[in-house]
Parts: sequence; C-alpha cells; structure tokens
Amino acid sequence: MSVARVLVVDDEPAVRLGVGQFFGAKGFEVSLADSFPACLEAFRAAAPDLVLLDHQLGAVRAVEMLHELKALDPGVAVIVLTGHASIELAVQAIQAGAEQFFTKPVELGALLVAAERALENRRNRRRQAAASVERTRRAVDPFMGGSAAIGRLREQAARVLASERPILISGETGSGKGVLASWLHQAGPRADEPFVDLNCAGLSRDLLESEMFGHERGAFTGAVASKSGLLEVANRGTLFLDEIGDMDLSVQPKLLKAVEEKRFRRLGSARDAQVDVRVIAATHRDLRELVARERFREDLYFRISAFTLRVPPLRERVEDIPLLASGLLASAVPLHGRPVELSAAALAAMQAYPWPGNIREMRNVLERAVLLGEGAVLEARDLSFERQDRGAAVAPGGSQLTLAEVERQHIVRVLAEEGGKVPVAAQRLGIPRSSLYYKLKQYGIKSPKSGTEV
Repeated sequence: MSVARVLVVDDEPAVRLGVGQFFGAKGFEVSLADSFPACLEAFRAAAPDLVLLDHQLGAVRAVEMLHELKALDPGVAVIVLTGHASIELAVQAIQAGAEQFFTKPVELGALLVAAERALENRRNRRRQAAASVERTRRAVDPFMGGSAAIGRLREQAARVLASERPILISGETGSGKGVLASWLHQAGPRADEPFVDLNCAGLSRDLLESEMFGHERGAFTGAVASKSGLLEVANRGTLFLDEIGDMDLSVQPKLLKAVEEKRFRRLGSARDAQVDVRVIAATHRDLRELVARERFREDLYFRISAFTLRVPPLRERVEDIPLLASGLLASAVPLHGRPVELSAAALAAMQAYPWPGNIREMRNVLERAVLLGEGAVLEARDLSFERQDRGAAVAPGGSQLTLAEVERQHIVRVLAEEGGKVPVAAQRLGIPRSSLYYKLKQYGIKSPKSGTEV
C-alpha cells in the first residue's frame, strides 16, 4: 500500500528543504513547492494527503490558498506555518479548514505528531464518506456451505486476496457477488481503508461519470459546487463496480485510464488527479459476448479480468441449501421476534426448487414465510416461490441444468412428496428400490424423515 503523501509549500528554501527532508526520512512521500502556482501544479500532480502550507507566499495569503486547495480536494488535510503568529491569523486559518497552525521556527517532532493526527482525521472522514454511499449489507459468509463448488471459490479467493490487481466477479443475479467483494476488501491489505461501491446499472452516462469521477463547480447546469467522485472517496481503499457490464460504452475509456494509470479527471477539469484504489468489478453478463458485440471495450475487459472469480448459482450447490437457509432464518429472528426452523419436507422442497434468483430470492421466500406464518416450524406449504413450477429444473433463459441435476431435483421432489418413504418413491419413479438407494447416496440426498444422508 502507498505511503502518505505530503506537499511542503514554503518560499524559504531552508524551511522547505528541512521540513521535506525530515518527513522524507520518516517514510513519507514528499513533494516541494516554493510558490502558490507551483503549489497548485504539485497538488494536481501528486494528490497529497497533507499540505504543510506557508501562511504567506508573495501576495497570496493562506486563507485564499486554503479555499483553492479545498476546492480541488475537500478532504485534504492542511497545516499552516507562519513566521508572524497572532490569534487572529490562527482563527482565520482554522475557520478556512486548516487542521493546525504552527509558528516558525517549527519544532519538527511536534509537527510530526500534528501531521499524523491530521492524516488520521482525514482517514476517518473518508471512512465516513464511504459509509454514506455504501449499501447496507447483511453479514453473510460468502463461502457458507461444504459443496465442492463453494470450496473451489473459497480456495481461489484466498489465492488472489493479497494481490493489488483488479478482480472480476461473475455470477447470476442474487448469487452473492457483492458479499464476496466486501469479503475480499475486509480480508485484504486495504481493510482499514474505505470500501466504496457503485452500481453501474440504470445510471445515465452523465450521472455515472459524475458519481465516479466527480465534477468541478460549473461543469454542467446545477453543478454549484465541486464534488469528489467515488474514486477519490475510495482512495487507498477498494472501489467495487457492480454490474460493470451495464456501464455506458462512452464512460469505459475513462475507467480504463483510471485502472491502468491510477489517474482520472473530474468533469470540467483540465488536469488529471492521482488516485490509489484497488478495483473489483462484478457482472451477471457474459463480458466476452459483449466484447464480441462491441458493447464492451476489449482492452477494459482484459484489464479488469486479471483474476476472475465465478460465484456458483444455488442449483450447483444444492447441498449447501440447509446451512444457508438456517443462517438466513437466524438473521430473521431480530426482525420478527421468534426463532423458526424448517421441516424436513420444506427443506426438501427448497432443494428441489431451481432458485433463479439465488440467495436473494431465498432470503425473500424465507422472510415472507416467517412474516406470514405463525408456528415455530415452516412447512412446505408455507413457502411461496416466485415460480409456481417449483420442481421444474429450468433456469431463466431456458434449460441450463445437466441431466444429472434434473434427475437429482426430480428425486428430491418425489421423495419429499412421499414423506421420505423410499419404497413408495421408487415405485413412483419406476425404478428398483436398490437403484433409488444408490442414487440417493450418489447425489448426497438427505432423507426428509431423519435429516441424515441416505
């Protein structure tokens, strides 16, 4: 992770060089400027986290400079240094947005303490800003279950965790892509920095650009003040671009530049700004197909797909449904005030259903059943599925299941309808009882009566 960047602005060479060398020796990335025009140029080029600013640079005073710097980056921390201290000057500087006010000659140890405190305050402000735009997410383990499919995802995610390269998460709607992205951030090296997400679907080109890159005052009608984009809010942290396959084609070149060069330009600005973010993108679309149809830039696709993680749909991890359902029911207790569990028949019905909406649909089905039900045990009749043909093994867009998956779901449904009686289910299926026992073991199907694997 990048070190903190400090810009030292002073027209006295001894002060400028001395303070710069001191902070450089302490591990900071230091830029120097001897005038206000040089300050603005260095500020735009280096995007500093902290500015150590001389109170008077020629005819320009700190209060004026503070307004200019805050317009470029409202969250930047500024400490003012002066050789002509007075209470009035100090008050003016603090009111203009300075964190501290020091009299020269400066005691470098005290200045370092103030700088570290100012940087911590800046980090806290960014976290709060990130929290204001982050969707409220349920604390769900993205790897809940013991299926082979979720085990592969867990192993792959662990391997890419420490990398700074972009990650592309693919998966059907409701399968948990956002939860996985949040986990990658929280378990990675940027966990103490902001996690900011932006859903690219449904946003117009102009709104998407403004949200992602920010804008300058007067950039368009209604832009009465400068605004930091989510790239700036996520600086040092993670930017999660959900449903990137729906991003307007005209915005994609700007995103490519930000990902490749760590630089971007606010709307209405003539200069680039620097940013340090890790990008995680997610989509339910086939980006390769969109590239072939010229609906998505090929260079951006290859840049964001350095590592690709596929979240499996529920129909590929049927054996995880009991554990997932149990966790979702437990999370519903605070909402509805009573613990609820599933009967064996209800669980079997859930395992037979194809779940086109995946975990999101399961949460809705269970919360609706808990809300409308009265007992402590939910039966199959209490579950209201979105698709009435709840035993049908057909996914959205046509049949996407293998023959084995179709057979497994049919067996689960018939066994549930016959109350777990294997001889009766075998007769109904038209196969010998021994064959049915073999298939139950082969598919890992649990008996609705006992809840144990047959």
